[in-house]
Amino acid sequence: MFAKVHAVARQVGEIVVGKDVQIRQALVCLLAGGHLLIEDLPGVGKTTLAHALAISLGLQFNRQQFTSDLLPADVVGISIFDREKNGFVFHPGPIFTQVLLADEINRATPKAQSALLEAMEERQVTSDGVTRALPEPFFVIATQNPTHQLGTFPLPESQLDRFLMCLSLGYPDAASERALLMGEDRRTLLKSLPMAMQASDLLAAQAELKNIHVSAALIDYIQALAAASRQNGMFAEGLSPRATIALLQAARAWAALEGRNHVIPEDVQAVLVPVTAHRLRPLKTGSASALASRDLVLQLMRSVSV
Repeated sequence: MFAKVHAVARQVGEIVVGKDVQIRQALVCLLAGGHLLIEDLPGVGKTTLAHALAISLGLQFNRQQFTSDLLPADVVGISIFDREKNGFVFHPGPIFTQVLLADEINRATPKAQSALLEAMEERQVTSDGVTRALPEPFFVIATQNPTHQLGTFPLPESQLDRFLMCLSLGYPDAASERALLMGEDRRTLLKSLPMAMQASDLLAAQAELKNIHVSAALIDYIQALAAASRQNGMFAEGLSPRATIALLQAARAWAALEGRNHVIPEDVQAVLVPVTAHRLRPLKTGSASALASRDLVLQLMRSVSV
């Protein structure tokens, strides 16, 4: 089952070159059933990565461009009066899909951002008093520009906490950039990209994670990391219970991709930064950016013994 996930990683790696670690982390996030936030400068491949993942996983895909004038109804859908039926008919928005790419999510106002809260947590949306279930599986892959850029609205903590992981692609190395310059256009390659697995395969792989053993000692280690984040004075707030659950689930997925049926501390450490950095605000600066917290998370990891 997980061999197909490795096939997806190799295929996406041919589109987004030189970012094997980030691709693996993104697949871990989706295997763990979580939503993914990609925070970086414009033009480094955030949207391309989301497209390649959705196509390779065989999932239905919609893209919503978040702008300052976006309304919640533009995301969720709207009811319009139908004269023939003499009643209101609900027209689903782009959120009714398996993968929603929320492009430049922090360029929308908090009101528009809030349209995703219920969907991300409960896999359903409520419109006009009617609750409608979303397809299975359902993922939000959001891209975010750095908060210091013009026209951005910082995501609130409640929104950030619903993203299981936050990744940063960064600039490509010289060899990867040369491959991009000399190779075929990435958008053309996306059009010919085949499915490497199906939605049913992904759901089966997610179910397999329950069989990955977690010892009591490893739970102690995760709790110690959470306690240190709440007590060491580096962060404005510590990790929430949702964050510790996300850390454990991501560590399970990482162990599965490593071919193990049990989780070891190195699995927790491999996913610690992408799972926790966007949830922790440095106490001194108060910045909510994941980029500002990563060094502190590494200090936190070094301060807690295994």
